[in-house]
This record gives sequence, structure tokens and C-alpha cells, in this order.
Amino acid sequence: MDLAARVGLRVRELREAQGVSLSELARRSSVGKATLSELEGGRRNPTLETLYALTTALKVPLSAALLDLASPATISGDAVDAVLIERFEADDTVSETYRVRIRAGASQVSAAHTAGTTEHLIVLAGTARVGGLSAPALIGPGMHASWAADVPHLYEAPSGDVEALLIVRYPQ
Repeated sequence: MDLAARVGLRVRELREAQGVSLSELARRSSVGKATLSELEGGRRNPTLETLYALTTALKVPLSAALLDLASPATISGDAVDAVLIERFEADDTVSETYRVRIRAGASQVSAAHTAGTTEHLIVLAGTARVGGLSAPALIGPGMHASWAADVPHLYEAPSGDVEALLIVRYPQ
């Protein structure tokens, strides 16, 4: 089973476990019903933006759609390629660690995640502009930035690819 089919099946399982119809999830996530149907049927590759919209609408961390895949999956968005490295669950939070690449010259606005979600980026190589839209931080190798991710936020690589670690913390 390929990545699209595995992720699509996982999204369907999450939706059905909550008793949410396809139409209702499409409405909550602002993802078209036809797109959602194709994704769940394994006929469409999921983007990072689509998976975030769906998992946010279901009030689960992104990693819930990526767990139990045979091998680490690379999920891509407008500017970001992300590979889930680790998921850690505590009593009151879920923390996910991703290896990310922000592509040179690309910019991505990420929609708001579940209330109380925060993100933390550590740059390994390159220079990134990240954070809240009103005041994103410009950070280079060895530097880090943190921001509230329950509001729209930015990922940008103004001058060359960026390699980084991203930690996303969701309240339970």
C-alpha cells in the first residue's frame, strides 16, 4: 500500500472513530468533499496543508494521521517538506518532532492549529523566517524560534534551503 493509501485510510479511521461524516469533515476543514473522498480512497496524495486542516478539524495532532506507517513519510506543503521523527505523549500534551526542509525562495502560511498549540524550530543549516505573521523571526544555524501556532504562521527560506528540526506541542 502506498503513502497516499495509508494516510487516506488513517484519516478515514480518525473520522469514523469520532462519528463524523465525510460531508461534516469537509465542512469543518474547508477541504472539498471530493478532495476528501479521493484522499480517503488513496487516489490523491495529501499535502501538509490538507492534513493539517483535517487533523485540526478533528482536534487531533498531525501525527495521528502519520502513525503506524511502514516507514517515515515525507509530507510536503507549499514550502515545507516534513518527516515525522518522534511523537511523545504526556498527561497534558502531545509533542511531535519533525525533520523539515524549507525550500529556497519558498513561502508558506500555515493555518491556525488547535488552541494552545506551540511550535519551536531549531535551524541546522540556512536562514529561515518563521513565526507569527505580524512579527516573524529571522534565524540562522544554531538558532531557534518559538511561536503560538494556534494563529496563522509563516515558514520562509529567503536565501537557500533551510534544514531544521520542528517541535510541535499540542495540549491534550
